Amino acid sequence: MGWLSWLCLLFLLSTTCQFNSTCSSSFNSSSSLSSGHLCHPEDSSALLQFKNSFSISNAPYYSYSNRTISWQKGKDCCAWSGVTCEKMTGHVIGLNLGFGGLQGNIHSNSSLFFLHHLKRLNLSYNDFSGSPISSKFGGFVSMTHLDLSYSNFNGPIPSEISHLSTLVSLNLSQYTSPFVTHVDTLSLNRIVQNLTNLRELHLAYVDMSSVVLDSFKNLSSSLKTLELSNCDLQGKFPEIIFHLPNLRLLDLNNNYYLTGYFPKSNWSGPLEMLDLSHTRISVDWRHLARNFKSLRDLSLSGCNFVGSYLAFLGNHTQIKVLDLSYNSFGGQIPWSFFLNLESLVELVLSGNNYVGQFPEVDSNSTGITSLYDFSKQQLVGPIPRHLAFLHLYENQLNGTIPSWLGSLPSLKSLNLGSNQLSGNIIEFQFHSLKYLCLQDNKLHGLIPRSIFELENLTVLALSSNQLSGNIIEFQSRSLIVLTLDDNKLDGQIPRSIFEFENLSDLGLSSNQLSGNIIDFQSRSLSLLDLSSNNLSGNLEFEKFSKLQSLRALNLSFNHLSLSFNHLSNNTWPQLKLLDLSSCNISEFPYFLRALQNLDFVSLAHNRIQADIPKWLLDWGKDSLEFLDLSHNSFTGTVGQLRWKILTYLDLRNNSLQGELPIPSPSTSFFFISNNQFTGEIPPTICSLSSLQILDLSNNKLSGKIHECIGNFSQSLSVLDLRNNKFHGVIPGTFSKGNVLRSLNLHGNQLEGSLPPSLLTCTELEVLDLGNNKIQDTFPNWLESLPKLQVLILRSNKFHGDIGNPKTKFPFQRLRIMDLSYNRFGGFLPTKYFEHLTAMINSQEHGLKYMGDGYYQDTVVVTIKGIELKMEKILTFFATIDFSNNTFRGEISSVISKLKSLKGLNFSHNELTGKIPPSFGEMSNLEWLDLSSNKLVGDIPEQLANLTSLSKFNVSKNQLVGPIPHGKQFDTFENDSYRENTGLCGFPLSKTCSSHQSPSSSFQQEDDLEHGNGFDWKVVLMGYASGVVIGISVEYLVLSNGTPNWLVKVVGRKRRRRTVEITQRRA
Repeated sequence: MGWLSWLCLLFLLSTTCQFNSTCSSSFNSSSSLSSGHLCHPEDSSALLQFKNSFSISNAPYYSYSNRTISWQKGKDCCAWSGVTCEKMTGHVIGLNLGFGGLQGNIHSNSSLFFLHHLKRLNLSYNDFSGSPISSKFGGFVSMTHLDLSYSNFNGPIPSEISHLSTLVSLNLSQYTSPFVTHVDTLSLNRIVQNLTNLRELHLAYVDMSSVVLDSFKNLSSSLKTLELSNCDLQGKFPEIIFHLPNLRLLDLNNNYYLTGYFPKSNWSGPLEMLDLSHTRISVDWRHLARNFKSLRDLSLSGCNFVGSYLAFLGNHTQIKVLDLSYNSFGGQIPWSFFLNLESLVELVLSGNNYVGQFPEVDSNSTGITSLYDFSKQQLVGPIPRHLAFLHLYENQLNGTIPSWLGSLPSLKSLNLGSNQLSGNIIEFQFHSLKYLCLQDNKLHGLIPRSIFELENLTVLALSSNQLSGNIIEFQSRSLIVLTLDDNKLDGQIPRSIFEFENLSDLGLSSNQLSGNIIDFQSRSLSLLDLSSNNLSGNLEFEKFSKLQSLRALNLSFNHLSLSFNHLSNNTWPQLKLLDLSSCNISEFPYFLRALQNLDFVSLAHNRIQADIPKWLLDWGKDSLEFLDLSHNSFTGTVGQLRWKILTYLDLRNNSLQGELPIPSPSTSFFFISNNQFTGEIPPTICSLSSLQILDLSNNKLSGKIHECIGNFSQSLSVLDLRNNKFHGVIPGTFSKGNVLRSLNLHGNQLEGSLPPSLLTCTELEVLDLGNNKIQDTFPNWLESLPKLQVLILRSNKFHGDIGNPKTKFPFQRLRIMDLSYNRFGGFLPTKYFEHLTAMINSQEHGLKYMGDGYYQDTVVVTIKGIELKMEKILTFFATIDFSNNTFRGEISSVISKLKSLKGLNFSHNELTGKIPPSFGEMSNLEWLDLSSNKLVGDIPEQLANLTSLSKFNVSKNQLVGPIPHGKQFDTFENDSYRENTGLCGFPLSKTCSSHQSPSSSFQQEDDLEHGNGFDWKVVLMGYASGVVIGISVEYLVLSNGTPNWLVKVVGRKRRRRTVEITQRRA
């Protein structure tokens, strides 16, 4: 159970009885009040048989699980806990086993049904394991109060319940998972018509999707409570229900298809609690305010309100609970309204569009301390010291958390998560707080000591902030949920966390925690996530075997060494998720074979050397949804995959071979790259109609690409078949409406021309067709693809002129364009250069990469003649490579407008004319290669302005004159200028005559020892890891070129002119 589910349970249990007289009075009788007669022996025997038909759970939420301990043979059952007897006869008339921890089935022959005199029966909050609600419950003819709620009953509500004509209170509410209780129109009609004394009717989570809503028109006029939440009611709700003369509680929430109108007639109803959340019932705020003057609790969450209606509630100062969450309210929170609701105890405004900051204490106010809105320059009201619940989750609030929130003496629940709050977390002065959620903000600093001292704290959620420092010992022994993931916390995990007895969810992932993992004491632990920390040590997996409630366990990406000795075969019966990635595992964990309920398994990034066990392909075939065995050393072949509901399969980076296995049609993500699979792609690939990512790259697959590849899945986003041996033509079957984002066919033997159906790929961002045998002219028609960012056509047989654009905004998002090693000719496409908007002024900043969490795009670029694979493509990375073609003519100065370019390569063409001086304006340029052309004139001095330029090559041209010096030009080697007989100056041995001396406006800086000199290997390493490295940030390497550690160098590295630059080469 996730922490949010736990939260719901906790507060459901604490608030269920608020408006439910069943809780407060119906089962309040005890045996101490009925000791006038000994228990009837038949009833005593029936109770003992009933007790013995169940096991008893000691889970913490079963607060009365010890109730039946006092039930012992030979003792008066009227003195047993939860039992009430009739004084005169000794017959059992009341049985209260709510929260009793009962686990098992109630059968129709249960001894419970021998208790014929029962008037009150409470079996709520137990686990009856999908038992049907027996028709025998209709045999308790004297029953006045029946509560079977939230006890995992299953199936239809029997019409025999309608025989309980004396019923005053009926509660059949249930959970929706894993079982479903339902009722049909006929049964509901009988219940409504026959139970004329009914005052309380609770049917939450009972499926009523088939019920005719007019059935409710016959409800008893004495009805005070009607709870129909989460019932899938559909159609128009009878307006007459609002007019029931005694109705005080009406709960219709989460019936998404329930329509109707709020009464508009002038009348006054006694309603105290109204919940229409997540329905489509039209609410008239004026009539709501006028007719329900007794309203104490109002919930209108998810009703699509826009604007402000709150003024209509201005006179309802008696309101204690107000929930307006998940609407479309915006602007600043109207604090002046809320703070003047004198009785307000609970305020929920989560999931709106509120902005702005909290009001602050007015230091100038006198008397009662007031709050001041500095943005509006006005007082907004007194500090709400009676406030117990404040939930503002999922808004756009900014600023800091005000200190006055920590001074509220009654505050029990505070949820400010998923906003944009910054600064430090406040100190809390009182110990009333039970629930604190500040996750997903921008908070920083230490976790305040007062939080660790909150003795009643049950839920603490501070994940996804920037909190730092140590986690200290907690004073609370009641914590059930603790999530501190995605922060910067360090130090060891405090012992108190391991000793919590009721802990259910623990999330400490993505921090910098260190030390060892010791035994957890909580037997209720359901979610345990310690991933992505610095935890270390040898860890026997048996340590977790006592945690029988575990549903999710994640130990991935630490410095642990796991072993699997002494494990039993019946461990973790409820485990659903197991992530042991990067845990230094060297053997396959065969204990998995006994865990048939797992749906998520990851053993990636380990050292497992073995064949994939044959049993694994059959194991979990009805439950497994996610399997990651990537980055190991698995060998052998993979047999037929039998997983029926698998959605994610990752076998990347192993040594698997044989024919390509094809998973089930349910698969959405299929990664099998970097193996040794051979043969053709089986035609069953065409059945994967749900596929979103298909990565078969870097294998030895051959044959033709199936025609279905273009249209077998309308969900396909990534198709990566690079570096195989496919031949034939690219399929022309890309269908209209596809969502293909990345198409990578690099490094195959494909021929023919490009299929025009690529134009249907309007979501395409990456098209890499490099290193094939494609024969075609330049595909101008691709210029209309609105999202294309990467176009790689290198090393094919493209030919002809590039020509001019055919559209007004060609290639408007293109950032990487590689046409190298083809047979293109004619003039450089100046008209295209004028319109490459993304290269002219990139709006991207920071280290962001193309792709998503499952797949990162890659690209091969050429720097200094070296083909370099970039494992990730930075979103601001821009380069043009037209090298090794037959382009002719002059280089236009238009290119200098491409201010975002990191690299420009026009080498090995037939270009003439001069190097444009305006190239000196391309301030982001890091490499420039114009070598092997027919360029003339001098090297413009303006190029010395390019302070990021790390590689420069103009060799094999006809350049003359002095080489510029200063800044980056003092770092370039002889090779940058060779075979230009007219050039002179450093670093060439040919000196310039006096009238040729290079001029420089740059002041020379102090030389540094050449031991810290610049090595081209370090620049390439930076690009290989996806990080663009300018001259101010270098990798220092050992003499053999092996990376040692990363050093950020402040300032530029300079050399003495007499030092040989190539000295450091290995």
